[in-house]
Amino acid sequence: MPIATVNPANGETLKTYQAMGEEEIERRLQLAEATFRTYRTTSFDERARLLRHAADLLDEDREDVARMLTTEMGKPLAQARAEAAKCAKAMRWYADHAAELLADEEPGAADVKDSGASRALVRYRPLGPVLAVMPWNFPLWQVVRFAAPALMAGNVGLLKHASNVPQTALYLEDLFHRAGFTEGTFQTLLIGSAAVDDVLRDERVRAATLTGSEPAGRAVASTAGEMIKKTVLELGGSDPFVVMPSADLDRAAEVAVTARVQNNGQSCIAAKRFIVHADVHDAFAERFTAGMKALTVGDPMDDGTDVGPLASERGRADLEELVDDAVRSGATVLCGGERPDGPGWFYPPTVLADIDREMRIHREEAFGPVATLYRAADLDEAVLIANDSPFGLSSNVWTRDEDEVDRFVRDLEAGGVFVNGMTASHPALPFGGVKRSGYGRELSGHGIREFCNITTVWHGA
Repeated sequence: MPIATVNPANGETLKTYQAMGEEEIERRLQLAEATFRTYRTTSFDERARLLRHAADLLDEDREDVARMLTTEMGKPLAQARAEAAKCAKAMRWYADHAAELLADEEPGAADVKDSGASRALVRYRPLGPVLAVMPWNFPLWQVVRFAAPALMAGNVGLLKHASNVPQTALYLEDLFHRAGFTEGTFQTLLIGSAAVDDVLRDERVRAATLTGSEPAGRAVASTAGEMIKKTVLELGGSDPFVVMPSADLDRAAEVAVTARVQNNGQSCIAAKRFIVHADVHDAFAERFTAGMKALTVGDPMDDGTDVGPLASERGRADLEELVDDAVRSGATVLCGGERPDGPGWFYPPTVLADIDREMRIHREEAFGPVATLYRAADLDEAVLIANDSPFGLSSNVWTRDEDEVDRFVRDLEAGGVFVNGMTASHPALPFGGVKRSGYGRELSGHGIREFCNITTVWHGA
């Protein structure tokens, strides 16, 4: 895949980039290693000062950055602005909290004495250069949610971004440099996917994080396992959105629409499978379908647009294949389901009912504004349908019954359970999944400690 900015609203190639050669990659690896030796000794106060400056610069750049994101991957401009603002918020959150999250931990006096020590503690130390392989769907946020905690922990970053968002990748390197971080603290590697393996095998790279597809996750995990390197993986998701009889149906349907089409439906944590109790299934389906039909699809630069184009022609074709397979197998199209005429990689908000386990869309992630609707006889069946997926990233549950909430929290196989609300990420809350959605956690204290050497320090009597 070429490294290029291609506007998904019209298919026009705006700018292409030459992939870095071996000499430039080597120069950047040397620089990362050398910079880490010094940067690791900086204080939390100094790191926080630099990160806050980066947040301030990002706020100043917000409008230009938003237009860049929309141009490169097609998200509505208002959502691009929100993404930039969220990144600045996360930078400040880690600047404010990193020292506390990574403070030395001391066990109780009795445990210290029992270990034979006069004093013992746990200290969090940085690992070194960390390779981040990042996706295009949230091209700023996915990187910042890695970079902010990693830099505050004293690590340095090497970014291999998706090949269709090169301007965003280069902007991020420039942002951190303008903020005062030395050149080797955060570097972008303009390389194709085939070059990732060699970089990951390099002894100077100490760990890796990847957000992306299952095949990419398997490849990185396999190489990292062979090289005995720490990894964090956030892969696909096909999140359930469960609606029970006690739910506020109007609010649930309204949020369901947003949860399905956020980022043009191209989000791992977007709700994709809508599992509704039989007693309220038809009423919810009517409201939800009406909401999906009412959305405006069009130019993502227009503030009146709700849903822009998919990010690539291949992505739209993959989505169409899932919908066509479901329809051939008996699914009912309640709205959408047909590619519009005209330029750009647009696809309409679509609702499919009468889904069964043999359809591909039941097992595979639909990365676009396509929702599948299920009817559940009771709570037990709702849980069975929700868990009948290879993924386990997050989940949404709508009920006013606290006993039902307890059951869902206990039984849903997911990294998050959001009750009467839409799944979202926040710097203070851990983010990640189970099953084929990956392992490890980003954000919160859990995320910042993922790339730390958790060191036992023991003092003899």
